[in-house]
Amino acid sequence: MHKVMTDTSAPNPSWQQRCRQALRWVFMFTYRGLSAVGVLVAALLCLLWFQPAWLHPAEQGLAAWLRERNVLAPWWPENTAERATAVHLNDLPPPQALVANWLARKYRVAPEPLAALVAEAHVLAKTSRLPANLILAVVATESSFHPYVQSQAGAQGLMQVMTGIHAQRYEAYGGRLAAFDPVTNLRVGVAVLADAVKMRGGSLEEGLKFYLGGYALTEDKGYVAKVLVEQARLDAVAAGQRVPVD
Repeated sequence: MHKVMTDTSAPNPSWQQRCRQALRWVFMFTYRGLSAVGVLVAALLCLLWFQPAWLHPAEQGLAAWLRERNVLAPWWPENTAERATAVHLNDLPPPQALVANWLARKYRVAPEPLAALVAEAHVLAKTSRLPANLILAVVATESSFHPYVQSQAGAQGLMQVMTGIHAQRYEAYGGRLAAFDPVTNLRVGVAVLADAVKMRGGSLEEGLKFYLGGYALTEDKGYVAKVLVEQARLDAVAAGQRVPVD
């Protein structure tokens, strides 16, 4: 008997067939993924329909989450009239509450609005990669937490931002007058400081000098040392140490 030799292996698919197969898999994966998202969205809408009391907190939470990541600022500026500019100290984590209380006593300002600034500094610390207590130390050094201070050179607000130079940064918050809104000024000032640190090669000390006077600055007159000493005090307060306010 003669054995009939047959090739049982399938022919290799051409590159066109491979592309069609890959596109088919991508389509199926995308279709199923979007279907699942659609089901989840529909379920969420139904839940909010039957629980309308949850709608407003859900909207606020989503908006806050997006704003923290600077997603909405260019086309959905925050309405500062609707934002709480003061919070109870009990609503803060204990280290933040200690810092807010200490700053309120030292700079003779109300603790509730200062607590809101402390909380905001910790939010900004995540996006700017600047320590929250450093941010607060800059505010203490620049304005002693008085939001309506203006220098002869035109620096305004908590962080004494040069509004004329950085007017574009305020556009997302309604314009130049937003410089006198404490939280807005804090956000803009932190953005300016973070950019200054990057421009100076990541050096915090050099960034603070640049924030103070730009390229023209030759002597900071102890500004950087003062900020860093205040930050060290705030770190100690947050750690539960007794630090005098004098």
